[in-house]
Amino acid sequence: MRKLVTIVFFICFQSLMAQEAEIRQSIQTFFDGFHTRDSLKMKSVCYSNMILHSISESTITRKITTEKFSDFAKSIAAISKNTKFEERLLSYSFNVEGSLAHVWTPYEFYVNGKLAHKGVNSFQLLKDNGLWKIIHIADTRKRAN
Repeated sequence: MRKLVTIVFFICFQSLMAQEAEIRQSIQTFFDGFHTRDSLKMKSVCYSNMILHSISESTITRKITTEKFSDFAKSIAAISKNTKFEERLLSYSFNVEGSLAHVWTPYEFYVNGKLAHKGVNSFQLLKDNGLWKIIHIADTRKRAN
């Protein structure tokens, strides 16, 4: 009996790890497109009506912005080709239930090699026709001091 429980546990663990790898790949594809200003690559892993929320935090005020994916993609494409930017995800924390996933990723954002701000991303994903698609991103932004 003990052996059977161990085997079942191992199979469940393997399944969870495979799902997390698929989810991580969708997020990585999004950022590969983001860093190269490739809106089609980003869109390939985003649900059709994906929404983004950004929370800019300072000691005085908090500003929340809401953006549709199409507007976000246009703003990324408009960044000068001379400007290098990179969002470095520091870790991943997964919660998965059926076809819904939530991923928490602390990050640092660099512009031309200099730390500009940091915060956390909160991704919600939906498994749609076998592919994990991002349905919502919320992030916080704190200036690097």
